This record gives sequence, structure tokens and C-alpha cells, in this order.
Amino acid sequence: MNDMLVDAFDDLMQSACTPAAVRAIEEGASHAELWQAIVGSGFTDALVPAEAEGSGLGLAEVYGVLVAAGNHAVPLPFAQTLLARGLLAKHGATLPDGPIALAPFGVREDADGIQIGRVAYAMVADWVLAALPQGGAILLQASQATREADGIQGSLAGAMRWPSDAQITRLPEVSGVREIAALASSTLLAGAANRVLDMTLRFAGERSQFGKPIGKFQAIQQDLSVMAEHTYALRMASEMACQTSDVTPKPLPVASAALRTASSACLISATAHAVHGAIGVTAEFDLQLYTRRLQQWRTDAGSEGYWAGVVGNAALQSEANALDFIRGELFPQAA
Repeated sequence: MNDMLVDAFDDLMQSACTPAAVRAIEEGASHAELWQAIVGSGFTDALVPAEAEGSGLGLAEVYGVLVAAGNHAVPLPFAQTLLARGLLAKHGATLPDGPIALAPFGVREDADGIQIGRVAYAMVADWVLAALPQGGAILLQASQATREADGIQGSLAGAMRWPSDAQITRLPEVSGVREIAALASSTLLAGAANRVLDMTLRFAGERSQFGKPIGKFQAIQQDLSVMAEHTYALRMASEMACQTSDVTPKPLPVASAALRTASSACLISATAHAVHGAIGVTAEFDLQLYTRRLQQWRTDAGSEGYWAGVVGNAALQSEANALDFIRGELFPQAA
């Protein structure tokens, strides 16, 4: 069933989310057609219970779909929306229509309204589900906010500000926004890393220098080997965070995945550009669609230092020895 889901989503993205479509949305074109294609396929309700007209799946069953979204550089918060709708449905909250961006950190609320310094996909979201520093969450309409793009080439992130009279849905019982944001980033990074590795291996086999493909040179082979090791380690970490039938991840596995995927993303990106050479940094070449996302997604849900602190604090507080902590708490058996 998992393979059928991935194949169906992959087929949809092959036609609806081409590199040309990604570039167009990054440049300000309407994303309505792509979003309607995704919604019409039913994937955004994969984690919503069947009694709420969803598919009633768990994270382990949708993992491949989340990775495929990264593999196609989907320029919308699809993974975030899928996970957010599952989280909201779990808590009995009303499910909004449209793309949902996640704001795991940085919410400031005062008499003038609400400000969030950086929201991934701020420029294309209809809603923002934000974690509050004191606990709980709020759901905000993006159309009521002033949005300011971050100015980075092709980025869809930005700062957002809501006035004091903006409509706010307060969800004090909803927890786990940070965890699903980290899971979204980790799985998307796994997909983008796979695509970057495939492109780099193909280029190394086709590009010739001194009469033979550059992939035959030992130095390039070494770089490709290290790149492949990090790509598959990254994928394993994100997959282990999804090994649950629940719609939300366990905090420690997702913290480990966030840390591992973020730390590998830069090396994978740098190696890909080193192997491709000059062509790899041109806007016309598709590689930059994925390496830019490797750089951006790795910070969308908090820094490596934050997630390292989560894992480190849990290890210090655990009464188990190191091996039992890793087996029983950091990477527990699927449930």
C-alpha cells in the first residue's frame, strides 16, 4: 500500500510539479492549480481519521509521500499541511481549507498584535499554525497578516504581522507543532537529498574530462561515496522518526532526525556543487532548485543546536545506560 501511495503521488507531481512550475511559483505565479491538484488527490487528509472523511493512515504509511514531496521540490507547504491536519484532527479542532504553514518558534504577542519573525512558506500559505512559547498553539489566517518576504532568491519564507483585531483561533490543548514542523523538514530533506544524489551521480557518469567520465576519478568517487553515506543516513533518521501508527511523532526520534538531517544537508549540497562545477550554480540548471531547499529546510524547524539540546537533556535525565537509551527512547520500536 505504501508503494501504491508513493507511486500515485509521484505520478501526480511528475505532471503538476515540474521544474518550470516550481520556478513560476517562486517568481510569484499563482499556486492555485498545483494546490487543487494535490487537494483533489486526497493526500492532504491522509492522516485525518476515517470518521472525519480522511484516510485514517499513520505516519509510517505516509512517510514515502512526504519524502516524494521533497524529491519534487514542491513549492507549497504540502508536508506541513498534511501533518497539521492530522494533528488538529487528533485534538478535535476544526480543519481549515488551504495550505497551512507551521511556525514552531518566534511568536511574539503584544497589544499591537502578533508577530512571527520567520515563517516558512509565508508567501503561499492560507493559514499559519504557530506554537506558543507558554504551550498550546494558535491558528491564524494568513490573509489578515502583513507579509514581508525574506529577500532570498526563490525563497517563499517571510516575516508576518497580524493586527490586534485579527481573528485568532486559540488551541490550548494542541501540542506537538514543533515536532511536526521538524518531521516535515526532515522528510523533505530526505527527498531533496535523494534527488541531488541522483543528479550528481548521473552528471559524474556523463561529464568527461581527460578522455573519461569524471566519476572514474578516485577523488570524485570518494566525494560521491561520502555524499551517498550522508544521504542514506539522513533518510534512515527521518524514516525512524515516522515509525509509528500515530499521526504525530514521538519527540525524541523526531529530535534526532531533525539534528541528523540538518547536519548532513550542507555537506550533500556542497559536494553536489563541487562535482557539477560551474554549471551547478546557474539558475537555468535544476540542481539549484534542490540544493537551495537543502539549505533552507534545514533551518525551518529550529537550529541543530536546539534539537541537539533536546536529545542531550533527555539523555542526561534518563536513568537508562547509553545503549538502552538509544534503543528504548531515541529509536523505540514502531508502535
